[in-house]
This record gives sequence, C-alpha cells and structure tokens, in this order.
Amino acid sequence: MTEVTPRLGFPLLACGQAQKEITHNEALTLADILVQAIVQAVAPAAIPPPPQPGQCWIVGTGAAGAWAGRDNAIACWTENGWRFTPSQPGMRVWSLADGLEAVRTASQWVLGRLDAEALRIGGVQVVGSRQPAIPDVTGGNAADAEVRVAVGAILHVFRTHGLIEA
Repeated sequence: MTEVTPRLGFPLLACGQAQKEITHNEALTLADILVQAIVQAVAPAAIPPPPQPGQCWIVGTGAAGAWAGRDNAIACWTENGWRFTPSQPGMRVWSLADGLEAVRTASQWVLGRLDAEALRIGGVQVVGSRQPAIPDVTGGNAADAEVRVAVGAILHVFRTHGLIEA
C-alpha cells in the first residue's frame, strides 16, 4: 500500500497506525494550502519576513535559504514552519500581489495568461482565433479622408489586440 496520494502527495492513513491524527492533520494542512489556492506573490526575490501562518508563495527558480531546491513549489508558512507542495502542470493559484491568476505550465508559473480556443458569452462566440491581416485602405475612386481615418483606427485596434495579424 502506498503512503501518499499519487497526485498531490497527501499522507494516507495505514491500518493499525498509531497516532492517526498526525497523518490526518498533515493531509488537512496540505488541503488547506491547495484548495482554492492563494499566494502572496509569485517568485519573490527573497523569503518574506515575517510570514504569518497560512501565507503562501510560489518559490522562484534558484531560491536560497529555506526555499533552496524547491523551485516552482508552493511554500506555505504554518505554525510548525514551512510546508512545501510540489506543483504540477495545470495547477492554478491566485496571486494577491499581482491581482492575477498564475498557471503552472510544463516548466514554470505564468501570470495572467488565458489559453483558449474561443471566448463565448451566453453561448455565443465573441472572440475566436486570430484572423489574417487586413490591408490598410489605399487607392480607389472616391477618397473620403474621414472614412479612411476611421477604418485605419479600427484596423489599428484589431492589430493591437491581436485579433488580426499586423
């Protein structure tokens, strides 16, 4: 029988185990860290002093001190010191410092990025994949400067927002 859960590493109770409350409390502590996860910041330059119990951070690459060797882990200060939970691709946390969601990719935590095939509101697609470039208005028989300025401004916004190629 395994001693921890396969995905998040929560400790499991064993038959006939003495002091099961210790294992159970550790599992609850880890669940408290990971369920609706909130971190103070992603990859701060240094360990913040003094942390309060329940405050968590994402450990940056090459961290030193108590966080050394814990790259990309979630570090949470508890009454008994630091608890570290390894991160896995797909994990999400809310970063209070950034006001953004951080998502764990295969190699790092990324702030504020949303990957999707389309954006739907009320079941209606309002944004889809980027479309090919649209050329600026030039030539033609009737030159209307105001229309050209308006169309140019619309195309600029579409390009700036990445809706069409530049």
